[in-house]
Amino acid sequence: MSELEWWQTAVIYQIYPRSFQDSTSDGIGDLPGITRRLDYLVDLGIDAIWISPFYPSPMADFGYDVADYTDVDPIFGTLTDFDELLATAHHLGLKVIIDIVPNHTSDQHRWFLESRSSRDNPKRDWYVWRDPMPDGSPPNNWLSAFGGGAWEWDETTGQFYLHTFVREQPDLNWRNPDVVEAMHDVYRFWLDRGVDGFRIDVAHRIMKDPDLRDNPPKPGADGTFKSMGAYETQHHIHDMGHPDVHDAYRDLRAVLDSYDPPRVTIGEVHIFDWDEWVRYYGADLDGMHLPGNFTLLYVPWDAGAVRTRVDELEGILPDGAWPNYVLGNHDEPRLATRFGPERARLAAMLLLTLRGTPTLYYGDELGMTEVTIAPEDQQDPWALREPELGRDGCRTPMQWDASGSAGFSDADRASLWLPLTPDQATVNVKVLDQSPTSILTLYRRLLALRRGMSALHQGTYSPIESAADGVFAFERAEGAQQVCVVLNFGDQAVRFVHECVVGAEPLLSTTLRRPNIDGAAVELAANEGLILRLST
Repeated sequence: MSELEWWQTAVIYQIYPRSFQDSTSDGIGDLPGITRRLDYLVDLGIDAIWISPFYPSPMADFGYDVADYTDVDPIFGTLTDFDELLATAHHLGLKVIIDIVPNHTSDQHRWFLESRSSRDNPKRDWYVWRDPMPDGSPPNNWLSAFGGGAWEWDETTGQFYLHTFVREQPDLNWRNPDVVEAMHDVYRFWLDRGVDGFRIDVAHRIMKDPDLRDNPPKPGADGTFKSMGAYETQHHIHDMGHPDVHDAYRDLRAVLDSYDPPRVTIGEVHIFDWDEWVRYYGADLDGMHLPGNFTLLYVPWDAGAVRTRVDELEGILPDGAWPNYVLGNHDEPRLATRFGPERARLAAMLLLTLRGTPTLYYGDELGMTEVTIAPEDQQDPWALREPELGRDGCRTPMQWDASGSAGFSDADRASLWLPLTPDQATVNVKVLDQSPTSILTLYRRLLALRRGMSALHQGTYSPIESAADGVFAFERAEGAQQVCVVLNFGDQAVRFVHECVVGAEPLLSTTLRRPNIDGAAVELAANEGLILRLST
């Protein structure tokens, strides 16, 4: 297994730049702030950082509406600041992955300003423009993921343009070769600067049905789905994921493969049909390195359900494909809020012991919780359209200490772009760092154990059959090194009995206590996880 690439054995840590560290006292995080905190990340034990967008942007979707793919928004600093961050990270042994948004630009991007200036402009076909239907209605029934229809009328040129998200984010036309080459140049710009890879936003959406056919309705859907609102009243089979999307990522892979050392592509692919999802690896593993696997974000928190998803993934992967997992990100409610404090510790052990590449979300290692944002304080454009669907609560500032602004900023607390959690005085790096039983201590020990044991960072996965109710157990093995991971998803203590326990050495419990082993049995508290080194 020594031929594995760096991204296969790495742990990735997502940073939302507005919320990690403010170096200019304006209440908003920035790139120099990230550079200032890199030592913390090294000490934590992660291997790579993924930075959400920091490009020039009107901030209609906080940077996911890109106005210039090859610069830095003054809010976050300068290109020189980015280069210093990259150089410092590399000096410290950290890889740097950046977010690329290929599906759409800002409506203030120079490409779109040219495109909408006239129907005859050379960049007109860089975006998806269509005439209205005979009755003046939009070209089809497609919906915006952020509410309302996906077509915006342009009075100047008398056509609609497509926007999968907010109207300030017009979709690029990836069927135009000039767009493809321009976007490949964007990737080359950052590769030439030395970035180690890309997280590709809504990667599956860039190719739509060329005939723009209507999406069929979902039988029984009434638009009240909490997760995506009215958007879920349709089967989205024509407005994303057209089969030629795989050609686009094979071509991109060729660009990355021309660089040395190896770089990585991680795709945000919200597809839950395994057969369709796995195609993003490419027919010959020449597509994405890691199509994002979000299944554990939505599975019921139940031992059987989680094992089923893990086993399904292991079963569908072609030879040589590498798995990955995520439990939190900038679009989802905070892990500690979804699960509660004890289950959040169990979730940490699950994420960091499964086979594959895990991604952590900043602050989850502290047990930061979702913040309730008052309607008048909401920033998320989705929340402004559909208030129950806002994502501000998981994007609040990182909590470094118990000071008024949590060590995040020298600005006063009221000036921070989003509020801190109510328990900030106790849930912060400085306080948790001093506790031998804190969740931060658990994360550090998990990460150190994972890095130090080849069985955990590159070994095989084998589920263990157990009669213990509510337990998901599995073995990781590489060569002669074998470990057993036992996870009690139940709210009651359980006695796990299995031959693997005999003679096993307990390495780490989520409670950071030493477990009671009796022959082939081990006692686990409610929501406790345990890693055992097996005797050989």
